[in-house]
Amino acid sequence: MTIRILIVDDHSVVREGLRIFLGRDSELEIVDEAADGAEAIEKARRLRPDVVLMDLLIPVIDGISATSIIRRESPETRVIALTSVVDSALVTGSIRAGAVGYLLKDAQANELRTVIKAVAAGQVQFSPQVSSYLLRELQEPVKPTTLTDREAQVLNLLAQGKSNKEIASYLQIAEDTVKSHIRHILTKLGVQSRTQAVILAIRQGLVASEARI
Repeated sequence: MTIRILIVDDHSVVREGLRIFLGRDSELEIVDEAADGAEAIEKARRLRPDVVLMDLLIPVIDGISATSIIRRESPETRVIALTSVVDSALVTGSIRAGAVGYLLKDAQANELRTVIKAVAAGQVQFSPQVSSYLLRELQEPVKPTTLTDREAQVLNLLAQGKSNKEIASYLQIAEDTVKSHIRHILTKLGVQSRTQAVILAIRQGLVASEARI
């Protein structure tokens, strides 16, 4: 019985490369590809693949949110995060969302094939770099960030994909006040962008893991 795989990556050359070398294994079948999170969710819903290879930094709907939705709608589908970096927020966010594997894109072809088969068989698989990070995380628990009630409201609205203008209208405050709250949120979370803030907030349980970034 072959393992049915959905490839999700916004770079066509990456998708094509994965299709070529995974296609050489008779136990693996590429059922389709997706270039963004929304397309991945739709195709996973329709095709019900055994395994999804998920890039996390993809447009429309990010990989963490897409993973969460796919796992909620299709619990039997196993998701492997396949990305270029070991980032603390991405690692923790993807695991919270339901990923059972995390590999870097520089992994050898044989390693990737082995991980896909192990995950399809019910195992959890992480690259050595990710395993080392998770060990450090267990030894040093993350301290939750304290936000004011208003900052928490703004952060949740950011996670819903709302613009500064929409947040201001919803909360009935000035847009400059919204910008000020966002600056404070970024400072408190120690991040540089709205996206990083939402990913870290998911990690710390400040917003729901299915939040849209």
